[in-house]
Amino acid sequence: MGFFSKYTLCVLQKYKDVEGTVSMEEVNGEELVKQFAEEMEEMLGRKMKSVKKLADAAEDADLYHDYNDTMEFEYFNSMLINKVDEDGNPLPLGGAFPLEENEHFNKLPVNVQTSNIQVPTNVYNRDPDIVNGVYMSEALDNVFIDNFQKDPTLTWQYFGSATGFFRLYPGIQWIPDESGVVTFDCRNRNWYIQAATSPKDVVIVVDVSGSMKGLRLTIAKHTINTILDTLGENDFVNIIAYSDYVRYVEPCFKGTLVQADLDNREHFKILVDEIHVKGEGKVTKAMKESFKILNEATAMGQGSLCNQAIMLITDGAMEDFEDVFEEFNWPDKRVRVFTYLIGREVTFAENTKWIACNNKGYYTHVSTLADVQENVMEYLHVLSRPMVINHDHDIIWTEAYMDSVLFNTQAQNLLLMTSVAMPVLLSHGILLGVVGTDVALKELMRLALRYKYKEGKKLKPKPNYNSVDILEVEWEDTDELLRTSMVKGETGTLTLDARVSVDKGLRVMFLRNNYYYTVINETPFSLGVVLTEGPGQYMFFGNVSIEEGLHDLDGPDLTIASEWTYCETDIDPAHRKLTQLQAVVRYLTGKEPDLECDAQLLSHTLFDAVVTAPMEAYWTALMLSASGVDEGVETAFLGTRSGLMRVLMYTGIEKRVAKSFLTSSDKENLFTLDQFPLWYRRAADNPAGQFIFKRLVKPCNNPDLLLKRKKKKILRFSMHTTVSHLFQMISKPLFSLQDIQCYVIDNNGFVLISKQRNNAGRFLGELDGSVMTTLIRMASAHKKKGEILQPCETEYPSFVYEPSVKETNSIIKCGRCQKMFVVQQIPDTNLLLLVSCPSLHHYDFALYLLLILNAAAHNASSKCDRMRSQKIRRRPESCHAYHEQENANDCGGAAAASLSALLFLFCLVTLAIAS
Repeated sequence: MGFFSKYTLCVLQKYKDVEGTVSMEEVNGEELVKQFAEEMEEMLGRKMKSVKKLADAAEDADLYHDYNDTMEFEYFNSMLINKVDEDGNPLPLGGAFPLEENEHFNKLPVNVQTSNIQVPTNVYNRDPDIVNGVYMSEALDNVFIDNFQKDPTLTWQYFGSATGFFRLYPGIQWIPDESGVVTFDCRNRNWYIQAATSPKDVVIVVDVSGSMKGLRLTIAKHTINTILDTLGENDFVNIIAYSDYVRYVEPCFKGTLVQADLDNREHFKILVDEIHVKGEGKVTKAMKESFKILNEATAMGQGSLCNQAIMLITDGAMEDFEDVFEEFNWPDKRVRVFTYLIGREVTFAENTKWIACNNKGYYTHVSTLADVQENVMEYLHVLSRPMVINHDHDIIWTEAYMDSVLFNTQAQNLLLMTSVAMPVLLSHGILLGVVGTDVALKELMRLALRYKYKEGKKLKPKPNYNSVDILEVEWEDTDELLRTSMVKGETGTLTLDARVSVDKGLRVMFLRNNYYYTVINETPFSLGVVLTEGPGQYMFFGNVSIEEGLHDLDGPDLTIASEWTYCETDIDPAHRKLTQLQAVVRYLTGKEPDLECDAQLLSHTLFDAVVTAPMEAYWTALMLSASGVDEGVETAFLGTRSGLMRVLMYTGIEKRVAKSFLTSSDKENLFTLDQFPLWYRRAADNPAGQFIFKRLVKPCNNPDLLLKRKKKKILRFSMHTTVSHLFQMISKPLFSLQDIQCYVIDNNGFVLISKQRNNAGRFLGELDGSVMTTLIRMASAHKKKGEILQPCETEYPSFVYEPSVKETNSIIKCGRCQKMFVVQQIPDTNLLLLVSCPSLHHYDFALYLLLILNAAAHNASSKCDRMRSQKIRRRPESCHAYHEQENANDCGGAAAASLSALLFLFCLVTLAIAS
């Protein structure tokens, strides 16, 4: 530890040289959240303006387009471009389509000069509707390019057609799945669904009588799943199956509607897959139950409070429903009924169609699996009618989601994003499609400058990010004050004591957080900023010359946070290949005066570079001196709040034990867009002058991390040393005694050093559960068990030693067996020395594991409550559920009518032949 005393003095001496220019200010959370919200409003406003231009251009293009059902038009199909047949000729709808890797688009090969077209495999790419739509929408290319030139932060822009094709800018090569199939259909995306229709309550009623066996049941299940895919976060749903009796596919949801979020939809799909057929189909009770659910939701102010619909999936409706509709739905016809006749049999077609046509719905005949997608989509067109007739162009924003579908076959990282979209409407009451653009949330994070605040909590891994509720992150908000205020779009503050898990959930930090929140105007979003009391409350302001700062920025040991925005390099394409450090230097030297840079962050960075500059010379001199560095030291490094790091490796990569430490892949220990390094955070939140030890990796000969915080407002000094050296520092007599068990553990109970070296890195509870259990019972240690983080249904336990207890001991008895142990803090560190003697052979350490490390079992009751819950939420501002000019007679059945005509003709021909 003397290593630190020497090199921290170098920095302190340099700091004293400039101390007269230093001031310290408390961060004003209210001003900070207001500033961030205004900048985000401006940024999101540009996206909405771009989308509005696309919608106007699409409507104008269609207005001047004359439909031609024999049109032939060659377009670039993103599945077929740059491909040739066996003779080397370009495939039809393919041809040469230049692609170039682009940093701005996640390093994907794209063509920024034009868009191209994706068509789902189940849609014929030369269908007249497709060809006419593609030809008409060519006019969008100029708008795509103009938007991108005026706002270079734009990412993907697109037009999703109601006929199924998807125009994407910039153009890409679309890669099919292993079967050569493209299942992506833009009409199933949340941005399309939310823009095309208002929120809706949907009850799916499926016939599971004996006649639905075999292929009919398969088609029915696929129809249900396709309907579920058309629902979004603003919709509510339930599924009822009927035969001789009525049953809910999920008994937990009996008599209610649940939010159609991704978790609930996937849950329904699992249950639908388990449906079996039996008995006789009696639908009247199921219809009555469906109306009751919808009526009660409206009466209680639950559900979407907008459109309501019943989806009847059956192979035949024989009963008389007139009494049911007279009791529940006529004359207002507030609930639309959509009917899906399953199978090739059309005996009951007229009855099934009558149900839909007399309840403002739509009838379709689904005879094969291939028919499902297009037939289900018809209901969206019906629900969009009131909006189209009113010509209401509502701009919608989706919830945050992971982009895991659009380019799931491309080599790229998943991105967390939101989409803004707008419907394209025609004057004669038809939805043409939806235009939109994506906004990566990392772009919003760049506006919330990291150096101005310390991050709060990070989410636990979860499959469906878009259903994460703020209460799953800030679970200390037990009264839901923060959640309610932010959902309502209020402005205010709140203080909570918080527990934050770090180090992949193995450790916990106890913080007192101040929350500042406000609405982002013209959007459905609210913004919250968390300031942690302590080091995160204050900022240093120093004053050094640009020349001095530039001189000290130029060093092989110095880096700055590559994911932070010191200078905006994404506006001008010529700047996109510059690193942040290169951009800073070029801006400060006047070589790139047009760069937009953060003056305050640059000032902090220059100051930190000057103050820490002596370290480079000191570290280098130490390495070259005769005495050299202390044995076992591999790396010396420091970090500052401005994202600046200085790192010196004392051993070559071939001899280094932790080869990935502080490399670009070691995100946990670097300054990233959404977090400070783990070593920085742990040092900052411990008392000044305390050394923090942490094992980096498990094997016993691998290194540990030694940290010391000296000036808690400016720097974190660190050293990276090997366990083998630390092992020699421990009292050898203790380890040599045969009956003595001796461990050096950290304050979270993980073994740093043990007589059995393969124990290093393991949790003490695994090795000696009797001692750990006794520590907990003595309250020398605190068992911190996180709340059940729904919907993960998982506990996140952690062990934290109480620092005020310097030493403790106890005798453990178990029948004739007993042992004594002593625990003592190692001064000025986060380490404990634990000695026990003799071994207690009959005590099962699994007891502790059961007490602490047992993951929460599946709790059916709590899961049911969560899935049924309808917490306060911000609803869309508009609802388009009714319009008096709507043509309710357009209720489907053309296929059935033509089929009946053919049958009639066949009968006439047969009779003629017979006569």
